[in-house]
Amino acid sequence: MTTTQPDLPSQGTGARTVRIAEDRDGQRIDNFLLGYLKGAPRSLVYKLLRSGQVRVNGGRCKAERRLEAGDEVRIPPVRLNIEGDGDKSPPPKGLLDALEAAIVFEDARLLALNKPSGLASHGGSGISHGAIESLRALRPRESLELVHRLDRDTSGLLIVAKKRSALVELQALLREDHGAGITKRYLALLSGRMPDGTMSVDAPLHVGLRQGGERHVQVNFRGKPSLSHFRLLERCSGQSYCEVRIETGRTHQIRVHAKHIGHPVAGDDKYGDEAANRKLREQAGLRRLFLHASTLEFALDGGKQPYLLNAPLAPDLVAVLDRLHG
Repeated sequence: MTTTQPDLPSQGTGARTVRIAEDRDGQRIDNFLLGYLKGAPRSLVYKLLRSGQVRVNGGRCKAERRLEAGDEVRIPPVRLNIEGDGDKSPPPKGLLDALEAAIVFEDARLLALNKPSGLASHGGSGISHGAIESLRALRPRESLELVHRLDRDTSGLLIVAKKRSALVELQALLREDHGAGITKRYLALLSGRMPDGTMSVDAPLHVGLRQGGERHVQVNFRGKPSLSHFRLLERCSGQSYCEVRIETGRTHQIRVHAKHIGHPVAGDDKYGDEAANRKLREQAGLRRLFLHASTLEFALDGGKQPYLLNAPLAPDLVAVLDRLHG
């Protein structure tokens, strides 16, 4: 039997075939399945694809296969964990309440979240509940897709698309000239005294893997072009409070560029200064990375609909600045 996509799939015992609607044209099959099979873990979705149980127009497909309107996708019978039964518990109510309170903007197409530090953008690798999984639990009958990601330790603006058309247009803006279609500004506390004005850092970044699979990024000529602009806002107790505008969106870009110029981000336990971090923890109560995605500016509908989104600095970081000024 062939159907169009319902809000939530049924949990019948037989395979079903879904015809792809026009608003899903161009979506990767793995992302389609993650949205369609709400409650299914990522590992299960990729297992279904690897084993050939998911078929597109009768043929096997890889996770990166992009769907076209009218494609017919065979989905095998899957027991979903929509209500949190089985071995996977639903997100705790406290997390759902915190996320509801952290929504700083919403319209028919987009939702902007002021993501707390310590919350991953999505689950996986031992993380049960990321921001997107928790939002889907909060809004079970809405189609929500991450537009981009933030490091787990970085707080601030995380954009979620409520409509496929918005997702496609925003991702195109992120690809445009390495992300120049979206203006991204962060607030960061850097160790040491930055010079007045703006310092631009044009240094390629290469992502490597350490033993155990941990990602580690470094400035390396083999890396991808990366450009950041650090503007000093004020100095406080030997530290530099800065606004950072990035023209590319590389992994750990701000953190590695800050280290590269000799002023690592305060509280950074991967690329930072251990002694400086310990001193800030004791004197100002800084217990996490001082990096906050504060502003996103872009336009949809081919430039006709401008957006300027802001997320206020988290209270714990405001308290650190207050102590440094004191």
